Amino acid sequence: MNSTLFIRQITLIGVGLIGGSFVLDLKRQGLVERVVGVDVNQGNLARALERKVIDEAFTELTTASISGADLVLLATPVATFPQICATLAPLLGEQTIVSDVGSTKQSALQAFAEYLPHHFPYCVAAHPIAGSDRHGALAAQFGLFEHKKLILCRHPEQNEASLNKIEALWQAVGAHTYQMAAAEHDAIFAAVSHLPHLLAYAYVHQIATHPDGKTYLDFAGSGFRDFTRIASSHPAIWTDITLANRDSLLELIQGCHQQLAQLERVLQEQDADALFHYFTEAKLTRDEWQDKQ
Repeated sequence: MNSTLFIRQITLIGVGLIGGSFVLDLKRQGLVERVVGVDVNQGNLARALERKVIDEAFTELTTASISGADLVLLATPVATFPQICATLAPLLGEQTIVSDVGSTKQSALQAFAEYLPHHFPYCVAAHPIAGSDRHGALAAQFGLFEHKKLILCRHPEQNEASLNKIEALWQAVGAHTYQMAAAEHDAIFAAVSHLPHLLAYAYVHQIATHPDGKTYLDFAGSGFRDFTRIASSHPAIWTDITLANRDSLLELIQGCHQQLAQLERVLQEQDADALFHYFTEAKLTRDEWQDKQ
């Protein structure tokens, strides 16, 4: 065990796949003594206690749930951060680190700055690039972050020791860490994560609302399954992410309109060469990406 990383208490707000998996790995390595879970769902907390994801459970943020925490980790939708941070403000220890695992970083930093202004240096914005369409305490698992990317977005008032501590903890659970500006982060993940979810939801909607949609689904196979898998993701989480990254997504949606218009024109003209070239370019791009994984 690395004694410099050891944490006496983590208070985990939102006990699900990401936060739960993080604390499970830290526990296995002996890097955290006690995990306090805060969640509005009592059933979820009971399951977290049964699986030893957490050691103590609370359904609200109080002095008892925050007192003694070296790290408070927000693993709830980013839209909840303002209310959570406002509640945390009078409860935090002087040097308690506050971090998150949200998918949009500009909105997270904005909430930290506005509602925790005196604690802002100790706020560390982080985003682990891992997950699945499962959620809740039962989804928490060992090894989720092994060889996965973890993005850190520093801010002008950043306390370096806090940033370094969070980075080292994520490295300890197997993540490869990177640092970038919050705006760059949000633009990247709008393109490679958030828009694909929107497209999957949109296509499932198109099938579901078609007069023959039920018949289509009776014959759907692996192609439909693979393309639409992420449409089974939690609606509340993706409502939050989509609205938080609205501007980047609106720009990308315009790009999708242009791509579909190009395909529509090629089909109308029955231009086999143009269609083959279009497919080939896309295949090569994806194959090159896949080879690097």
